[in-house]
Amino acid sequence: MTQTLSSRTILPVTTFEAFIDWLPENSGVRYELHNGNITEMPQPVGEHEEVKGFLTVKLSGLIDRLDLSYLIPSQTLVKPEGKDSGYLPDVLVLNHSNLINEKLWKKQSIISNCSSIPLVIEVVSNNWRDDYNLKFADYEEMGIPEYWIVDYAALGGRNFIGNPKLPTISVCNLVDGEYQIIKFRDDERIISQAFPELKLTANQIFQAGVLI
Repeated sequence: MTQTLSSRTILPVTTFEAFIDWLPENSGVRYELHNGNITEMPQPVGEHEEVKGFLTVKLSGLIDRLDLSYLIPSQTLVKPEGKDSGYLPDVLVLNHSNLINEKLWKKQSIISNCSSIPLVIEVVSNNWRDDYNLKFADYEEMGIPEYWIVDYAALGGRNFIGNPKLPTISVCNLVDGEYQIIKFRDDERIISQAFPELKLTANQIFQAGVLI
C-alpha cells in the first residue's frame, strides 16, 4: 500500500521561539519541531485524510449533540513544556473553557497546557516511530489524558501492533502519570474516556472512505 514519504529534517537544531519566527506563511507545507529539528511533514495520502476527516466529523457531531465546550482546530501547535518541540496532531480536541489559560493561544494558536487537551489523535504514516515513540513520550509527559494512535494500514512495529501486523487503534489513557494502552481491532467498539458516548468500532474507522 502506498503511503506518505517519511518526514525529513530540513534545518539544524533551533529553539521553539526561533521555529515560530521562521515558519513561512501560506506555504502549503506543514512543519513540526522535533527536539530542536525543523521537520517537513510529508503530504498525506487519501486514505490517511479519509480517516482523519471521518474522526473529525464524528467527534464534532458528538460535541455538538452533547453541547460540550470543546472544539477541533485544524492548525494548532502542541508544545511540550520545557522542550524545543512542537507538533501538529491529526485530530486535536480542545477544551474551550481552558484556553484563557493558554498564553500563546490568541496570537499564535499554540497549546501547552494538558488541561486544554481532553484528546489527541495521530493517524499513522510511514514515519510511525514519531507516533509510537516521540509523541507518545511527550504527550504522556505533558499529562494529556487520552491519546489515540490510529494505525489503519498496520505500519507500526510488531512490538506495538503484534505479529502478524494488523490494523490497530491504540487508546492510551493516563493513569498515575503513565499511559495504559488498550488496543482495538476489527469490530471491537472503541472505549474512550473523553467520549464515553462514542459508538464507533475499529473497522468503521479503518473503512472511513467507504462510510463517509
